[in-house]
This record gives sequence, C-alpha cells and structure tokens, in this order.
Amino acid sequence: MAKLRVKAAVIGAGMSGLVAARELHREGHQVVVFERGNEVGGTWGYDPRVESDPLGLDPGREVVHTSMYRSLRVNLPRQTMGFSDYPLLEKGCGDPRTFPGHEEVLQFLRSFAEDSGLVELIRFGHKVVRVERAVEGRRDQWAVEWRTGGGEEAAGVDVFEAVVVCNGKYTQPKIAEFPGRSTWPGEQLHSHNYRVPEPYKDKIVLIIGRGVSATDIAKDILPFAREVHQASRETTPQVLEITKPAGVFQHPMIARAQEDGELVFQDGSSIHTDVIIHCTGYRFHFPFLKTKGLVSVVDNRVGPLYKHVFPPSLAPRLSFIGIPILRVAVKVGGQGFIWRIGVAK
Repeated sequence: MAKLRVKAAVIGAGMSGLVAARELHREGHQVVVFERGNEVGGTWGYDPRVESDPLGLDPGREVVHTSMYRSLRVNLPRQTMGFSDYPLLEKGCGDPRTFPGHEEVLQFLRSFAEDSGLVELIRFGHKVVRVERAVEGRRDQWAVEWRTGGGEEAAGVDVFEAVVVCNGKYTQPKIAEFPGRSTWPGEQLHSHNYRVPEPYKDKIVLIIGRGVSATDIAKDILPFAREVHQASRETTPQVLEITKPAGVFQHPMIARAQEDGELVFQDGSSIHTDVIIHCTGYRFHFPFLKTKGLVSVVDNRVGPLYKHVFPPSLAPRLSFIGIPILRVAVKVGGQGFIWRIGVAK
C-alpha cells in the first residue's frame, strides 16, 4: 500500500515548529513553514524593541514576538535542551556552562534548521491571519491566509491537507488585577517587555510573581535599583523559602493600589514604589484559528485535545505542538507540594 503523503502547513519556525517540520519532511510530506519573523528561533531571538503598550493590553499594538531579556540563560541543563539525534551539548557554541545563554540556543536552532534542510521550506516574513476549513465538513482541506509586511506587502491564501500550530505561548501577556491597578500613577509593564536593568537605576521596583522570570528579573535589577520587592499569591513556606532571591523584600499579594503611589498588601503592610513588573505568565492565543468552537481556549486551557496535541473532531489534520506546561512535585522537610516550572523563554 502506498504511503499517504500530504501537503502540510507548519505555523511558526521556533523550536516546536522546526522539529515538527523536520519530522513531517522526513516522512515524505510536502511541508511549508510560515514564519512571521525574518529568521528561525521564535522567542529565542533577542529583540531590544518593546511594545508601545508595556502591559500588552492594547489589541492594536504592534506585537514584538519575543519575550527574551538580555541576560537570560536557560533554566534546563543543556543535556535536556537538545534532541536525541542532535544534542545541544555537541552543537552549541562552546559555552562550558550547564545552563547556557539564549545566544547559544538560537545558534543551535539555526544550525538545526540548516543541517536538516529546513531553511528552504520556510516562508520568512509571512504572518498567518486565518486558518479555517476550506470545505465545510472535511478535515483534509484547510485554507491558510497569510500576509507579508515591510516594503513589499503581499497577501494570499493556500490550501493544505494538514495544519500544525506552533506559534508559541510567550506573546500574549496575562497581568495581575487588583483594585486601583488602572489608576495607579507609577510605571507598569509585563515581563514580556523587560529587556535590560539599566532603566530601573535608583528606582523602587515591585515584581509580581514567583516563577522563573520573576526570580531572574529580580536578580537582574537588584544591582541597579534602590530596592526590589516581590509579591505573589504563594503562601506555602517551603516554596517561599526556595524561590526567595537574596536581597529582595518579600510580600503577599497586593490588596489595592492607591492614587498617591502607595501599594497596600494583603497583610496590611504598604510601600511606595516607582515600578510594577508583572511576571504573571501568558495566555494561549490563536487569533488566526477559526474552528467554530471545535477548539477553544477557556481559563487558559486549550481544548479539547487528545494527548495535548490533537482535537478529536479534527484529528489528525489539525494539531498543536508545545501546549503542556511542566509541573513537578517537590518534597521538602517531609512535606510534598506542587511547584510549577515554566519552560525557559
């Protein structure tokens, strides 16, 4: 029996998109990768630009795809960052550290794309604006509408037999809400728009969150800021202890923000700060995807998905790569608890 070969669209040329494209190409499928940027790597490409809306709430803002900050190093050892047949350990740029910087990861992905013959499959500068079934009731006919920007704008629609969604999950910020947030007079931004620590010199900075980015940014800013504070909803003593950066003042979550610049916390204490940085995660966002409710995002959960990949009613012609977020069980002092570890940006 002849092997079924399909024309497949992969949306995104980051880590997930490159792996998906290589495996599909290896199986003999005709693959086209749509990448809105001008190079591979997705969020691993550092871009010093920030968005016009630092909180990322304005739907009309020009989106900067990457959330990379200048000092970032991965929070997974290099031995687990590569692929089984293409390890980062051997393909990196010679950095001896177990946790390399983002520059090495980007170079690794460039090399992976080149060595796997993927570059010629990628349409750079192509933003996907609509993915929809071309024929109602059929799973194997998908219209992919795209546009290009810059000096040579173009648009078009291509029909594919399968679509793999790999557009990443670090672009649409999720912020903390508390009374008075919108009228608080200080500066607010989401970690998506944090790049370097120098602008916070001699300022009092409050970071909301207790994940990897919150800890990284607190340490990054600490040598420059007058004071760095951290607030979160976390109440487990063990988690608070092992995630507490030295030199950073700790607080419970904000109860309210006042128009005089004061922030009042849930324990009744208060401080006056200059800047709030929301290190509060991201929302899954597929503005291009039109499935008439067969796939939806509810409470930041994408579903229904079988094995976190295939929507049952549209499988296997529509799939998602890179949806799960790792949660690990940690045991400290005989007491167990769950601690979320987000994939390094």
